[in-house]
Amino acid sequence: MIDFTAAQIAEITGGRLVADPDIIPTSVVTDSREAVRGSLYVAKPGEHADGHAYVGAAVAAGTVLTLCEREVKDDGGTTYPCVVVPDAVLAMGALAKAAVARIRADRAGRGERFTVVGITGSAGKTTTKDLVAGIFRTTPEGSATPASTVAPQGSYNGEVGVPLTVFRADESTRYLVIEMGATGIGHIQYLADMVKPDIGVVLFVGTAHAGEFGGVENIAKAKGELVEALATEGTAVLNADDPRVRAMEPRTRARLAFFTSHPEANAALAERGTLVAAHGATVDDGGSPVFDLAIGSEAPVHVSSRLIGAHHTSNLLAAAAAAHAAGVSAAQIGESLSAQGPGSRWRMQRTERADGVTVINDAYNANPESMRAALQTLADLGRGRRTWAVLGAMLELGDESIRAHTAVGTLVVRLNIDRLIVVGREARALYVSAVNEGSWGNETTFAETADEAFELLEHELAPGDLVLVKSSNGVGLGLLGDRIALAAPDGSTPHEERS
Repeated sequence: MIDFTAAQIAEITGGRLVADPDIIPTSVVTDSREAVRGSLYVAKPGEHADGHAYVGAAVAAGTVLTLCEREVKDDGGTTYPCVVVPDAVLAMGALAKAAVARIRADRAGRGERFTVVGITGSAGKTTTKDLVAGIFRTTPEGSATPASTVAPQGSYNGEVGVPLTVFRADESTRYLVIEMGATGIGHIQYLADMVKPDIGVVLFVGTAHAGEFGGVENIAKAKGELVEALATEGTAVLNADDPRVRAMEPRTRARLAFFTSHPEANAALAERGTLVAAHGATVDDGGSPVFDLAIGSEAPVHVSSRLIGAHHTSNLLAAAAAAHAAGVSAAQIGESLSAQGPGSRWRMQRTERADGVTVINDAYNANPESMRAALQTLADLGRGRRTWAVLGAMLELGDESIRAHTAVGTLVVRLNIDRLIVVGREARALYVSAVNEGSWGNETTFAETADEAFELLEHELAPGDLVLVKSSNGVGLGLLGDRIALAAPDGSTPHEERS
């Protein structure tokens, strides 16, 4: 973390200091249970709890300063050391913005480069973020020290998660990779103003959060805020295979890079920017993407990924384009992409049980597009095996929810998935749709809870079965996927295929 004194924090955030002005926090936390010696604890109001109630616990754990919206006193009536601000979350953002500016200035003063990569899109952000960070960490600059490449833990991609990622960086950081999520117009603009990305990647515009945005066109408008924020010397990395993303080209003044799985159809884009293309894209017997990567005029390199699913070809290309814009060679990029597996939990996370059952846990996120991709992967990998789809709700779809779940239920049947378990009432339209499409008897089952689904699977799974578990994170099926993966009947330890 960049060293800021309490007095500087108060000045940056416009807060009122009630503490020793020379205190210098060494880390930032928003959960009192994560507080350690030297922490700055942000007492933000939450949906279920007010962080101000845990100031005392944070201080007991070692917190030296609190960023809060009101003073909190100990049992003796003494105010805990704090900076009082009108809005703790906005204050976090202001402090993060100052931290990025300090890192950039300090490194420039030493003649050293600092590159910020921002990544947004309706699906694939976390996987692409992991891939980009993985590429950077294989370069001499990115791996020089543990802090040389900083990227989010999990899916820290909002107004709280992005600052927390920034606070892990310091003057030794060469690359800062930022995942940017949004649930409304202006959110990406706010995050981009905070971190000032040099490279902006837009992956895909889908229907995730369509209910909150008020339609897919508003999603496209919001995602494009990232490329609008780029400076002339920056690079906008656009998905040429998505018409809504490709249409963002006029919205940026930055240099352009396009990535595509259909190079013949998009060859003309090479005249307007760098073309990053997958030639001969296919999947191997394990369902992993394989292709020849061509970046601009550099010699093509072969990529044989360890990720699962043809849809990851687009994420691999996006990561390649971002890394190349940062100065990494095609050869280095290809070597790194071929070595990387899933970097974050519950994203096509494959486990081979000792009894021959394969579990693919993809329950961190779900929207109509990612659901279709995962089910297609299940069908492709499941040839000659009995396939199970254990599906929960896709959240935040608004008025499109019933229609979207109905479409997924129909797709499960048309892909000839052998068994379907639908978990939870929010996904019941999916179950009804599958039944109406002709999936009868025990082919389709509705379970009220994850426990019910687990009991059914525990009794009916057989050696050789292939199980996909997928839902939005808020449904909680990721934990069900973990239980299934660890439930090998002989008590042996399953093998989880991860990097």
